Amino acid sequence: MPVYSMTGYASGQSGPAGGPPEADIKAAAAGRLGVEIRSVNSRFLDLTFKLPEELRQHEPTLRELLTARLKRGKVELRAAIDSSGAAAIADPSSKLLQRLNGVQDHIRAWLPGARELSVADVLRLAAGDTSTRNDWGPDLSDLAAKTLEDLVAAREREGGRLAKMLLDHLALLRGLVAQALPLVPQLVEQQRSRFLERWQEAMGASGGTPPDAAQDRALTEATAFAIRIDVAEELTRLGSHLDEIERLVKKGGEIGKRLDFLIQELHREANTLGSKSATLELTRIGVDMKVLIEQMREQVQNIE
Repeated sequence: MPVYSMTGYASGQSGPAGGPPEADIKAAAAGRLGVEIRSVNSRFLDLTFKLPEELRQHEPTLRELLTARLKRGKVELRAAIDSSGAAAIADPSSKLLQRLNGVQDHIRAWLPGARELSVADVLRLAAGDTSTRNDWGPDLSDLAAKTLEDLVAAREREGGRLAKMLLDHLALLRGLVAQALPLVPQLVEQQRSRFLERWQEAMGASGGTPPDAAQDRALTEATAFAIRIDVAEELTRLGSHLDEIERLVKKGGEIGKRLDFLIQELHREANTLGSKSATLELTRIGVDMKVLIEQMREQVQNIE
């Protein structure tokens, strides 16, 4: 499965499309429908709808449409009706014309001097009649579905770029782990020997010969110190986390929360590595690791 970003944008419009003149006139009279969907990262799925009053009743349908395809992200759907062309071309229904004609006959029967309705009167009355308005439900559903598909495609493209970046950073981190591993046994033995040398120098300066018990204690303390600065376990766990992140990225799907947890674990191990570091070389490696992990953390927060 692909990796999806939570960041994306798509828009679409419906209206006259070069069909029969009658259909174009009817579409122009009804207006043009526009839909746009934008999304950014969020811990959960957070939906916002900005709809005109004519479309407010369709919000449950739109919500169901979005929740079926999206799992995480702060998503905003906007819809609007451009009726600039509708005012120029009215499309009174037959039912309205019959009703106006009946009302006119009834009024003139009681008021013979009343003038007849003009075409302008009819168009003005038709503009305020709900029976002439378009039922936007089917058009809105179709357009929203198409726009959602475009949004999902945009999120997939962005997710592919994020996945590539993560895999590249994983390779760099593996390289740093490979640099650090040979330094560990050498560093432990070096620090152990240095501790014993300094202890023996201190005992020699005091003019005494250390008893066997004191030598054993010094050896025990030197070993304990060597264990405290041993970062082999941290490097092993780092490698294990890197393997799991790579597996998830290649698997794809809804992996954002799991990746976020693993990035935190990587950060923890890199911090421990830095705090245990007893050489400039290991300190440099730890700093480089934390820089890469922080870059990964920022991008992982955009993955669904």
